[in-house]
Amino acid sequence: MSGGNILWNGASVPFLAGETVASALMRAGVLCFGHAPQGQARALFCGIGQCQNCLVQYNDRLTEACLLPCQDGMALAACEVQK
Repeated sequence: MSGGNILWNGASVPFLAGETVASALMRAGVLCFGHAPQGQARALFCGIGQCQNCLVQYNDRLTEACLLPCQDGMALAACEVQK
């Protein structure tokens, strides 16, 4: 199964065809996707978009990493929401 690479905070992360951003990041050892306003780490929790704990920045928007399919070359960043 071929895939490609996404950019996570400027670093290249490989993904497999059909993989979500959350899955690719977790497989690469990225466990923290940013921090919520209260300071707790954002990470994969429910895996179905319900909890919104895996929010990441993509195209100047916040989106759930568990619902976002990887596309070669897409640039993503940690979600650091301010209080």
